[in-house]
Amino acid sequence: MCGRYELHSNPAAIALAFGLAHAPAIEPHYNIAPSQLVPVVRVNAEGERELVQLRWGLVPRWARDPSIGARMINVRAETVGARLRQAFSRHRCLVPADGFYEWRRVASGKQPLHVARLDGQPFGMAGVYERWLSPEGEVLDTCTILTTQANALLRAVHDRMPVIVPPEHYARWLDAAEEDVGDLLAPAADGVLSAQPVSKRVNSVQNDDASLIEPAPAEPVPAATEPTPSDAPELPLQPRLL
Repeated sequence: MCGRYELHSNPAAIALAFGLAHAPAIEPHYNIAPSQLVPVVRVNAEGERELVQLRWGLVPRWARDPSIGARMINVRAETVGARLRQAFSRHRCLVPADGFYEWRRVASGKQPLHVARLDGQPFGMAGVYERWLSPEGEVLDTCTILTTQANALLRAVHDRMPVIVPPEHYARWLDAAEEDVGDLLAPAADGVLSAQPVSKRVNSVQNDDASLIEPAPAEPVPAATEPTPSDAPELPLQPRLL
């Protein structure tokens, strides 16, 4: 799953990486959590790529109330076409990130890992977005991050990971006219990502600074470590998350 991530690249670098006409007006954040507004790249009505802020936690247009969003921070790639057919076919997006966090079991409990590209470049996580209208006319724009089976790097930590779209396929993923994108819903290739232990300060969403991604000593791992099951939004060691 993906329950916490960070984006700190310079806005100009983000514009270059995602084909935006202008550098977005966003600030670095090192501890992005569900229910927050997050930057999302999509194609607008004029056919141009734009970066907008959407609430993380999808509220489908058919939902009776927005509370469902807390349970839909992630959606399985294997079922998104059936569960969210219209969003998957018409409202695909990219969620820019410099890294995401996972927690592995260690002797003292759980230790966070910062997962990033080996080359240090920002990357796009596959997402879909929706617009929900309340009976009173309230508008709520939300998004979710798609997950797939973990690759070899993360399999011992968790059985799921976010779908990371290769940069050369950003155009395909964002193009609503492109119907056959199933091949992109795959684990990241081996040798693309690295995982580094970081401070447990990331466990609290109140902490949001560059020290969160600085390397920390690796703690001893128990002899038998099982991946955390399911794709439910169970966020380890996050008592302050709303």
